[in-house]
Amino acid sequence: MRAAKVEKSVLIERSAKQMFDLVENIESYPKFLPCCGGTRVDYRDDKKTIATLYVDFLNIRSSLTTENEKDYPERMNLRLVRGPFRHLDGVWNFKRLTENACKVDFSLSYAFSSRVLEKLLAPMFETLADTFVEAFVKRANEVYGAANG
Repeated sequence: MRAAKVEKSVLIERSAKQMFDLVENIESYPKFLPCCGGTRVDYRDDKKTIATLYVDFLNIRSSLTTENEKDYPERMNLRLVRGPFRHLDGVWNFKRLTENACKVDFSLSYAFSSRVLEKLLAPMFETLADTFVEAFVKRANEVYGAANG
């Protein structure tokens, strides 16, 4: 089973707080994330969120649960709790540039737990991971209105 890594960065005319809040609003993911069939938040406080993302792609259903350590509004670390992976670790960084602009960095490294799961789920997961940041940028425009510029 091969390890894979996704890294994306974007400059956006949104505050770091606004972008952090979008990522933290897990309950809204089914409205805008490709392949998201639902979510469940098991625990949330100021420092940690434990949540499950249900993925539905071409009649293949799967789920993954992560524990997300938060340093509001700069950083969120994702760690696999349960899912079809041998490992999955991710980081969201929200770097404030001005009052209304930030740089969003997202990185995710993962490896599936078996060759069968890799064959079944890798195309779906690669598509989801690759479009993740763009989906949040689009969502920011829906929630906060069109960016100036």
